[in-house]
Amino acid sequence: MASELQDLSSKPQFHPDPHDQDDHPLLSPTTPTTPTPPPPLPTIEELEKKYAAYVRHDVYGTMGCGELPWTEKLLLGFAVVTLLPLRVVLATTVVVLYYLICRVCTLFVVPNREEEDGQEDYAHLGGWRRSVLYWSGRVLSRVMLFVFGFYWIQESCRGLDQVDCNEQSEELERPGVIVSNHVSHMDILYHMSSSFPSFVAKRSVGKLPLVGLISKCLGCVYVQRESKSSSTKGVSAVVNERIQEAHKDKSAPMMMLFPEGTTTNGDYILPFKTGAFLAKAPVLPVILKYPYERFSPAWESISGARHVILLLCQFVNYMTVTKLPVYYPSQEEKDNPKLYAENVRRLMAREGKLIISDIGLAEKRVYHAALNGLLCQG
Repeated sequence: MASELQDLSSKPQFHPDPHDQDDHPLLSPTTPTTPTPPPPLPTIEELEKKYAAYVRHDVYGTMGCGELPWTEKLLLGFAVVTLLPLRVVLATTVVVLYYLICRVCTLFVVPNREEEDGQEDYAHLGGWRRSVLYWSGRVLSRVMLFVFGFYWIQESCRGLDQVDCNEQSEELERPGVIVSNHVSHMDILYHMSSSFPSFVAKRSVGKLPLVGLISKCLGCVYVQRESKSSSTKGVSAVVNERIQEAHKDKSAPMMMLFPEGTTTNGDYILPFKTGAFLAKAPVLPVILKYPYERFSPAWESISGARHVILLLCQFVNYMTVTKLPVYYPSQEEKDNPKLYAENVRRLMAREGKLIISDIGLAEKRVYHAALNGLLCQG
């Protein structure tokens, strides 16, 4: 017995290493995992390929924030000191002048109101009031374009022989609405100078100083873009009524819609919304383009303030306008507004040599957010 105890005491005893102890003895040993790194942000080149309809290709680069050559910096600096303040004063004078004309023409007149939708306008004025608003609005809009550097505007009509562009709609049947691609702020000024139509505008526009009254004299239909309430149906009904009224009554103001719903860089045409085509009335397609050498007047990825300032600093800006014949829908197109809209879109793409794109406003917002993220990191 003593020998057995001696043998046991002589055996080496096991001392566990504290580093080898299992903290979870009831669980099977697992290999620790490292957190997965977030995917890398896309490069500007990848974004431009995906959202090509909103990419700037001028000297000023992405969002108008590119590195300028020294010659462009000199020209821009000279324009900021001389051209910019002069044009700001002239543009302000034109706006104030037309506001005063609108104020005089609407004295002692009750506006047309739609209580359910909050619509209010003076577009249905008659007699001398309407004539003064109409003709002074067209003339001063053209003056405003001149102030912005659009000294010459090249207009052409496709498919019409020896017919005045402004009289083509009276050949057979008056269209109820003008549809145009949307590229820049200047689109609105051009259409005001050409036909002085009514537009669809954000509700906040009607509350702006000076511009609010002018928009009511134009007969703008106001909409809350971010609202998803039932009032949207009311706005659609107002637009349809106005389109049908303009189609049947030559004295009624014509509607003007940008069915893309947002602006592009001018090389693409986006999917059309059906609002302009629900009334089943003929439409007048108009294609606007802005050829440029240094600065593109297109307003796609650049901020509004930067866009206006750089536009005013250009010594000369260019615009070309192509008016297509009035498009009369077939019975099939009248029954299917989506088909009607798509056929007009493809016609404008073919005649204007525009690239068809399937992205829209949602993708534009994603592109803007991604660009802002990349520029902030840089």
